[in-house]
Amino acid sequence: MSTQVIAIIILLSVFFGLMILRIPIAFSVGMSCFATCWYLDIPADIIAQNMVKGVNGYSLMAVPFFILMGEIMSTGGIARRLVDLASSLVGWMKGGLAMVTVVASMLFGCVSGSSTACTATLGPVMIPMMEKKGYNKEFATDITMSSSITGLLIPPSHNMVIFAMVAGGVSVGSLFMAGIIPGLLIGFILMAYSYIKAKKENYPTEAEFSVKKVAVASARAFWGLITIIIVVVGVCTGIITATESAAIAVIWSIFVTFAIYREVSITELPKMVLRATRTLAMILMLVATSSAFGWLLAYLKVPQLITGGIFNISTNPYVVLFIINVILVLLGMLMDMSSIILIATPILLPIVTSIGMSPVHFGALLIVNLGIGLLTPPVGGTLFIGSAITEIRFERLAKTMLPLYAVLAAVLMLVTYIPEISLTLPALVK
Repeated sequence: MSTQVIAIIILLSVFFGLMILRIPIAFSVGMSCFATCWYLDIPADIIAQNMVKGVNGYSLMAVPFFILMGEIMSTGGIARRLVDLASSLVGWMKGGLAMVTVVASMLFGCVSGSSTACTATLGPVMIPMMEKKGYNKEFATDITMSSSITGLLIPPSHNMVIFAMVAGGVSVGSLFMAGIIPGLLIGFILMAYSYIKAKKENYPTEAEFSVKKVAVASARAFWGLITIIIVVVGVCTGIITATESAAIAVIWSIFVTFAIYREVSITELPKMVLRATRTLAMILMLVATSSAFGWLLAYLKVPQLITGGIFNISTNPYVVLFIINVILVLLGMLMDMSSIILIATPILLPIVTSIGMSPVHFGALLIVNLGIGLLTPPVGGTLFIGSAITEIRFERLAKTMLPLYAVLAAVLMLVTYIPEISLTLPALVK
């Protein structure tokens, strides 16, 4: 075998081997880089330089602000107000509590930008509530987990910011707009599924619809929702950058939490900052090591090998996109979301652009794929959270999720092959 092939085998085998041994993924990536450099006799300081280069990006500065904003809003009472608003909007329908969960996930996901955080926050509230009303416990868990991925698409999403940084030159505002319709589409289809399931199982409705309840709930949630408006309007209109809007949103969320809602003391702020810092440290470590990993992939010409392999199978754009979806779903079953964005984007983006796909469209496609990956074994983080909350076995949840996997796969195909779903809003904003 050639030196190139042996180096690729070392890089990938060390990475996956350490990951199977449950070594944190950032360390798995970094150690595989150093092992490969040792074999190739490449100076270790080149890896260090690429790690520093990876975190030295202006667009990445928005990420810590978005994480802190989500932490403050999640702790400061916004979650309960969003559930109340969702209940007033859709609770009166058949299977209303399941629909409340979907709408609350869409709203709360906007704040947190995290599927696992959304499930961990809403799950302990909504799943027992649905179970008490007669809902099947597995269904209640499945719909809570599935709806949580809408927050990865509906802005503000720090994963979109990470993709914009890796893709290079892609507008964060356009990516934010591109995620709205796919996110809403997932939410509406899950609501339709909940309605059909509720009719079949005769699940109950909640209180009758009341304009007064909607008005009261909207007024209570209004100040928190302003945070999202600041980010989306500011970035998408170009008035301010993503970093500036995120910083303003943090200041506003502090004001709302401690001056308007006042459910927690200002003394809790350092703890919120500490939790956000821990999350940020993990992300930045992953960004740094993944940058070095990406440099090694390029050095070993792995993107060209994968491109050639795919085009050897077919040059038909529809077939190429299907193969890419399969690759991303498989990666999502094995790896963390942020690491896939950082590693797979430099490899797959040139392939999709060569067949005429917009980078903005690919960004939406990528996030939908990876959102589904969070729900699939063996590494699905959201699936683990749902299992921990309900004490239902991981394998059991994966089995009961099969109908929802089919629903989400259908949405993925729509997003893949109908570009207008992702590109209409960015075009209108421009």
